[in-house]
Amino acid sequence: MKKLLEINDLRVNAEEKEILKGINLTINKGEIHVIMGPNGSGKSTTANAIFNNPMYTTVGGNIVFDGEDITNLSTDEIARKGVFMSFQSPEEIPGITVTNFLKFAKNKVTGKPVKIFEFKDEIKKYMEELNMNPKYAERNLNVGFSGGEKKKNEILQMLVLNPKLVILDETDSGLDVDAIKTVSKGIEMFKNENNAVLIITHNTKILHNLKVDKVHVLVDGKIVKTGPQSLATEIEEEGYGKYKAGV
Repeated sequence: MKKLLEINDLRVNAEEKEILKGINLTINKGEIHVIMGPNGSGKSTTANAIFNNPMYTTVGGNIVFDGEDITNLSTDEIARKGVFMSFQSPEEIPGITVTNFLKFAKNKVTGKPVKIFEFKDEIKKYMEELNMNPKYAERNLNVGFSGGEKKKNEILQMLVLNPKLVILDETDSGLDVDAIKTVSKGIEMFKNENNAVLIITHNTKILHNLKVDKVHVLVDGKIVKTGPQSLATEIEEEGYGKYKAGV
């Protein structure tokens, strides 16, 4: 299988504090991986490090994406390479409609002009599949949206932009069962043999409707266990206690 993402001995600081303490992770094309861990273990830092968020400093190791070292590229350049990230709390952007935002983002990622009528049809099709009200396409981005609507909107962005790697950071946080099912459906619609998904979460609800290839347990800045989907079920039943204890 062809590697899409390789994280090699990654060490990351936030200000002066060491958060990631030597992470190794490989994701192949066509796979869904999950990083689970208790709060403060470094899950979101991992996502931000892949995107080279300037609030974090990589002090060791490197990140290779689709055969290219992206460790020192800007966040904007990494996005153009085909990495997409869904955030825990999507920003509200007054004055820019969902359609215009998607049009701008698609143009930035592809470097090609968007054919607006075809583009609007594509957005409408995806919104129907995600049980989103088509009228939301002309509303200001995330303004007045419920938590579930914001998350569905990010899944819509994922489908429209069609990146190579999607990182979903706590996408299931605070969602009801129906919204989680919609998010899972969007992931299934997106995934194919040429792309991959990295889900970062501290619970397992979003995994119930997905076939996951590998689950990684992250505790205190280190991956302490990697296993199949059943590992997530074990954590759901037993918690992180034995991993915190270093067992």
